[in-house]
Amino acid sequence: MKKLRVGVVGLGRLGKVHAWNIAYRIPNAELVAVCSSHDGGVEYARRELGMEHVYADYREMLAKADIDAVVIVTTSSEHCWQIEAALDAGKHVFCEKPLGVDVAQCKLAEAAVERHPDRTFMLGFMRRYDKSYAYAKKKIEEGAIGTPYLVKATGMDPESSVQETLRYAKTSSGIFLDLGIHDMDLMRWFLGSEVTEVYAMGATFKYPGFREAGDAETGAAMFKFENGAMGMMHVGRAAPHGYHVETEIVGTDGILRISAVPEKNLAMVYNVHGACTECVGSFPERFAEAYLNELQEFVDCALEGRQPGTTVYDGTKSTIIGYAATEAWKTGKIVKL
Repeated sequence: MKKLRVGVVGLGRLGKVHAWNIAYRIPNAELVAVCSSHDGGVEYARRELGMEHVYADYREMLAKADIDAVVIVTTSSEHCWQIEAALDAGKHVFCEKPLGVDVAQCKLAEAAVERHPDRTFMLGFMRRYDKSYAYAKKKIEEGAIGTPYLVKATGMDPESSVQETLRYAKTSSGIFLDLGIHDMDLMRWFLGSEVTEVYAMGATFKYPGFREAGDAETGAAMFKFENGAMGMMHVGRAAPHGYHVETEIVGTDGILRISAVPEKNLAMVYNVHGACTECVGSFPERFAEAYLNELQEFVDCALEGRQPGTTVYDGTKSTIIGYAATEAWKTGKIVKL
């Protein structure tokens, strides 16, 4: 079997997930190199991945490692120049969301992708590869709910991770880009249209550190689409019950609901608190299969010489919408795109 030789840059929580999947769960991929500037990442690479040498410098990995492709899971502000460097070095590229932290960076990445049409580029909007979301898209295409005209999305991180979130709040690009970008991408995907207007609000009630960082603890936004469809989004940093991602698509002939209860599994606990369903605790747990599926698709595309469904332009458009939502929140005005 021909294998794609892959290097991973960034070994934080999600980087470890991707590296593990490439090393042990994707049969036509081989983890050849990793790059990490943190001691924890280096230790993980040696102990769990069996890597003898770990690069500390990304450009050195590109120049010296015998790799065909790069998986980028670094800080968001690093994504675009790393995409450009890898493509210019002749590598296929998978990059985690967001594409960039501003539109100028995104355009830099777009230009690099356009310069190298023979290289596969894929952006990590993994929810498109979750079986429930993929099923919903298929049902929409089959006409199961008629014409979709409204998407209602909820995305909340667990309160258990709030202190970690506070540590990077000043550099996260804000709640709408950080937490809402997947929902904005899904709205475009499900409704088959682009956003023309945004109105948004943000607030902090429990953890003032978000306000002090110029961010918000919770936010809500409304979107108007070119085809007249609508979007409603609620994002939050501190859900007490766990990681909560829920989506509803309303159509002229029916409704699709995905993860109405963010259940951990199908078990029910009966005790003094009543009949209880435990909730999923984190994004790696909720979307474990989706992360594997999207990387498998990237590897297959690179080996077969084709492009995936999620493109660099999806990243730019979602970034534009996210900034518009942030502007709408901070100005209190409707922002037209």
